[in-house]
Amino acid sequence: MNTYRKIDLATWPRREHYKYYTERLKVEYSITTSIDITKLLDFCHANGYRFYPSMIYFVTKVVNEIENLRMFLDGDGSLCVWDGVIPSYTIFHEDDKTFSDCWSDYCEDFDTFYRTITEDMEKYKDVKGIKARKNQPPNFYCISCAPWTAFTSYTSRVPNGEPSYFPIITIGKYETDAGKTTAPVNLTIAHAVCDGYHSGLFFEKLQKSVNDIGKAVASGRK
Repeated sequence: MNTYRKIDLATWPRREHYKYYTERLKVEYSITTSIDITKLLDFCHANGYRFYPSMIYFVTKVVNEIENLRMFLDGDGSLCVWDGVIPSYTIFHEDDKTFSDCWSDYCEDFDTFYRTITEDMEKYKDVKGIKARKNQPPNFYCISCAPWTAFTSYTSRVPNGEPSYFPIITIGKYETDAGKTTAPVNLTIAHAVCDGYHSGLFFEKLQKSVNDIGKAVASGRK
């Protein structure tokens, strides 16, 4: 899955935008949207699935469907796009209130991925420090969950650093009102590779995917 191809900037429709946002205005942007997770939670509760790994599956599925969310620079500084990416996610340690990063291989089949990621979470749950699992592949994106706060906006920046080409996605505390449960989902990414259209497409696809949880599981069991 960690294969990739170079972007042909001579023919790429966003070549002028890429040039502008890499040479004149090196900016990243952050968008937070409320996602209706009612059907996903109902399914998880009825079938014994955990919300966080289930949500990681759908986010990873959508990220892999959008080319602009899989871009990176190779060793020569050329703009490239991964054929597929995997999630690098956080594991929270209740005993000392710290967290560690972990990663898991992605599979389009929901049950296979769910089994893989929950087994990895169990295996590395007591490994402390920033990196719980070593040898993380280069084709990753970042996802975390902050279930303590139902935020309406979220920004993560590195002072004097370069904008991140890979998506940084944060899920907040979900809340229920009048029978509808929603969770804030934040996307932060470099404007050089991603515009408002691509962000909107991400949230649109994510909402549709979590609504179709039943279909996603059923298709893998045929």
